Amino acid sequence: MKQTILDARNLKQHYQVKQGLFKPDAHVKAVDGVSFSLGKGETLAVVGESGCGKSTLGRMLTMIETPTSGELKYGDEDLLSLSKQAQARLRQKIQIIFQNPYGSLNPRKKIGAILEEPLVINTKLSAGERKAKAFAMMAKVGLKPEHYERYPHMFSGGQRQRIAIARGLMLDPDIIVADEPVSALDVSVQAQVLNLMMDLQQEFGLSYVFISHDLSVVEHIADQVMVMYLGKVVEHGSCAQVFEQPKHPYTQALLSSTPQLAAEKRRQRIKLQGELPSPLNPPSGCAFHGRCQYAEDQCRSQMPSLRSLADGHLIACHLVNQ
Repeated sequence: MKQTILDARNLKQHYQVKQGLFKPDAHVKAVDGVSFSLGKGETLAVVGESGCGKSTLGRMLTMIETPTSGELKYGDEDLLSLSKQAQARLRQKIQIIFQNPYGSLNPRKKIGAILEEPLVINTKLSAGERKAKAFAMMAKVGLKPEHYERYPHMFSGGQRQRIAIARGLMLDPDIIVADEPVSALDVSVQAQVLNLMMDLQQEFGLSYVFISHDLSVVEHIADQVMVMYLGKVVEHGSCAQVFEQPKHPYTQALLSSTPQLAAEKRRQRIKLQGELPSPLNPPSGCAFHGRCQYAEDQCRSQMPSLRSLADGHLIACHLVNQ
């Protein structure tokens, strides 16, 4: 039985968008009722196309954005009902690594100052203690002591992402939200950073929410996989369930477009018709019906609910048993 460390229930993030002087405001449902539980030491991968709500979900989990509604529990405490001071204390335990290592580090600060900044803001450690912790964390991520006095522009993309990972670990978090952490890196560097993250997970007992559009990366690192489409979860299961027996037509299409070296793993290519619908004007019924080769009248009129199959595999599709 896994120990649940983070529990999200029906999380929503709706934005009000002005459409012009004489038009009524529109509502964008960026995340529309996402639920999951994350176990200690586990990796949950959140996948889907650009615009599906993955990064918005990541910002909600770290409380960068406050959800419109829903519940978010860290352990036994509901983050959304706590005071600002209590929230600030618990936010230290949920840290984020951003996608772009070139944009997430302050170019005017040396690496030592970047790493020590979370400790300056959140702890009462002395300057010597902060420096010692920075050196220790640099060693953990494969950086040398002389890097302490250098600026971000003096590093490669892979090294910068190691710095970002080190900064995320400075407050001893339990959960890391990694928002596309390797998508801006060369393929040869991606493997190094992923292996580093897996080693750190083992060493510190970290739980990851790993946001990605690259399914070949996800297969390498995930325990659970949650597939999102236009703000909703369409499939959620273990890594083996999703990769070996994908049930939702959207998941099947995503997997068919992933390059595979092994001939036995290659799938027949499924080409999706049309474009991702606008979140300003989502279609009726199942949001995927306009691009689905199996769509029927029921799909166009009724929104499918996320339901569990016998093996615990969660699917939002009217036709899953067919």
